[in-house]
Amino acid sequence: MPELSAGDTAWVLTSAALVLLMTPGLAFFYGGMVRAKAVLNMLMMSFLALAIVPVIWVLWGYTLAFDGTNGGLIGGLGKFGLDGVGLDSMHAAPIPEFAFVAFQAVFAIITVALISGAIAERASFRGWAIFVPIWLTLVYLPVANWVWGGGWIFELGALDFAGGTVVHINAGAAGLALALVLGKRIGWPQQPMRPHNLPFVLLGAGLLWFGWFGFNAGSALGANGLASAAFVNTLVATAAAVLGWLLVDVVKQKHSTTLGAASGAIAGLVAITPACAYVSPIGAIIIGVVAGAVCALCVGLKYRFGYDDSLDVVAVHLVGGIVGTLMIGLLATESFTGGPEGLFYGGGVDLLWRQAVAAAVVIVFSFVVAFVLGKIIDATVGFRVSEEEEVDGIDLNSHLETGYELTSTSAGPTRGVPAPAPARAETTQGA
Repeated sequence: MPELSAGDTAWVLTSAALVLLMTPGLAFFYGGMVRAKAVLNMLMMSFLALAIVPVIWVLWGYTLAFDGTNGGLIGGLGKFGLDGVGLDSMHAAPIPEFAFVAFQAVFAIITVALISGAIAERASFRGWAIFVPIWLTLVYLPVANWVWGGGWIFELGALDFAGGTVVHINAGAAGLALALVLGKRIGWPQQPMRPHNLPFVLLGAGLLWFGWFGFNAGSALGANGLASAAFVNTLVATAAAVLGWLLVDVVKQKHSTTLGAASGAIAGLVAITPACAYVSPIGAIIIGVVAGAVCALCVGLKYRFGYDDSLDVVAVHLVGGIVGTLMIGLLATESFTGGPEGLFYGGGVDLLWRQAVAAAVVIVFSFVVAFVLGKIIDATVGFRVSEEEEVDGIDLNSHLETGYELTSTSAGPTRGVPAPAPARAETTQGA
């Protein structure tokens, strides 16, 4: 067992705090992209994940993900309630296991929160509150065990440094499933549903970019060279992805859009996540450019196939996660991996097919379970708000509040004073 390192422990705990900040950052990123009448609900969906996931993580989440593996599928219950988790150094890293518990907990939080963007403006808060703990238990915990807990994907030899499969493909597939379960928003796609607050979007993207250094570089579990390489690759891939997305913007729309710049940054962060410790900085630039351009082009798929993925979770997280996961099979280099190499470095297709299998299985597993779970919730307690609630504004009907006090007669409540019944609002853009 290695001697406990104060520096490594400090870096992992700092990284955990950075990743925790990503969920409020995501709330602003998503919140700015919805219409004004749904901004509070969008923020609250992320904050509910912040409330539910840590409790589950301590009780049964950590043990099912990381207490060994049973048949390569799921962990044990030996650390239920963190029983047996000590203050001494872990075998795998010179940090206390509690630091590792904290670091992995914040990964689980943001993975769940990512899904919410696909069902914005129409999902009932009650249905979301039921979905979060069940999906976390049935999907996230097994996949985390498969990839990081010694499960079958780990044994297969597929590489995922910081969450391309566990976080982004997982959340993206679930988001697609729920978008299909809930159906289209009223008026989509005929009615324009533009972001109500682009400064919020940029603020959220900036917070996500900042926190992502903890996400990727922190996954080295130490203040070391690997963390430094992951940091540089995260920086440069994200920058390249912004350029890639804006290039598509210019070609298609003749303008560079603010939303495109923010979305491109997230696409680059998503794609470099699984690959940040396995490719060179040049490889990271290639991944970023490709991810930015491909994700920008894939935004249009929802119009072609008719699924209402409100905030492009599929185009950014599912597609971006696939791009990053597969490009490891092309661009991985031995100087970073310590062994496996990608196709472009003479490794043939051996690593590429392993990456493809891992991505495909996670897509199917997450999609199927989320779809069935969404159908069950919808058929029992209801997973979509009523037409009247959606048109009037999900904020007021679900939370008795509005995001903005625009007039002196706003229906938002004073604390402790019931709000008056809302009148039906006109369905104009930005209402």
